[in-house]
Amino acid sequence: MSILLKIDKVRTLVRSNGLFGSAKKVFGYVRKYRAAFVVTPGDILFIASGVGDSAHFRTWNVAEELCLHNLRASVTISDNPQLLELVDQFKIFIFHKTVYSEKIAKVVEKIKAQKKEIIFDTDDLNFDLKYSGQMDYLKNAGEAEKAQYVKGLGREILEDEYVKVATTTTTYLARILEEKGKTVFVVKNRICDAELDLANKLWETGRKAKDDFVYLGYFSGTPSHNKDFAIITDALVVVMRKYANVKLILAGPLEKENGLNEFADRIITLPLVPRGEHYRNIQKADINLVSLESNPFCEAKSELKFFEAGILGIPTVAIRNETFAGAIEDGVTGFLAGNALEWTEKLGRLIEDADSRKAIGEKAREKTLKDYTNKNSHSDEYYNYLSKKL
Repeated sequence: MSILLKIDKVRTLVRSNGLFGSAKKVFGYVRKYRAAFVVTPGDILFIASGVGDSAHFRTWNVAEELCLHNLRASVTISDNPQLLELVDQFKIFIFHKTVYSEKIAKVVEKIKAQKKEIIFDTDDLNFDLKYSGQMDYLKNAGEAEKAQYVKGLGREILEDEYVKVATTTTTYLARILEEKGKTVFVVKNRICDAELDLANKLWETGRKAKDDFVYLGYFSGTPSHNKDFAIITDALVVVMRKYANVKLILAGPLEKENGLNEFADRIITLPLVPRGEHYRNIQKADINLVSLESNPFCEAKSELKFFEAGILGIPTVAIRNETFAGAIEDGVTGFLAGNALEWTEKLGRLIEDADSRKAIGEKAREKTLKDYTNKNSHSDEYYNYLSKKL
């Protein structure tokens, strides 16, 4: 099943981005996949099913965060043939979306036999059978991938009575996990040190020669955002009709809505790219757009699209929901919008006022540096819990 899942994921990526557009991303995954078999000794081991962006934020990034707070953490993947032997070498095991298999079942039983700690981690509702099979993304996925999502990613580990603790990205998800009887720590997604260095260099050098256009940017990380983008299509049509100096950047796998076809000469499409190039794409925008459907699956999403733009000093207009309302002070560090009228009004304010874009972007950067980088991470309650367990 693991091999079939990987084949399905690659096929989905290629269908969405084309062979050429997917090549760099796939090669990056292969490099990280191979690196995941080299495990640094430590006390805490993260076990992920894959090496995509979700694992990037929830395993490698969090492991780096813990190491910065004097907790020795390493990362591997469920395909590691030495996984069973690694149980003897670590004390705490954090399973992130780990696809359950006969091998994983043996690993879990060995951890239990040694009375060591198991923690369940997730950054979305894929573990919950009520939602896991309803993703728009799955309409283009292969049968193996669909079957796994319908089962719920990591559900077996979460439902194990031995597992008492879970970690997640938002207070919304934390409440759902608490309803399942778990002690939950909110460990936010953050920018790792390497990406922070890259973003800081981009911030310091600034954008190259700028024209007279104002660029709106929508950055889709996966093929699951078509309906999310459709939420703001009507508002974008109004804005682009009103402001002839506006261009729209659509990055990543996304189906363009018919309503925007009349502006084809002002729409720039960019492929899905590796993490290092992602920030360079974001820097092309003057205003960042974050729209999500109003449903539990989207409510569970973290604020990473805010801070990825914020670290570059780019202001965001985001959907008004619990997560983004907690991250953005409306009119100060960004804007929140709950309907088409608010989207058009707040986008208009930023389009018309370059000074406001600059001031709000700088405040967004300050907020990001304070709360969304590993360098300034502060999940003290969680660090203390892990320290006690060690």
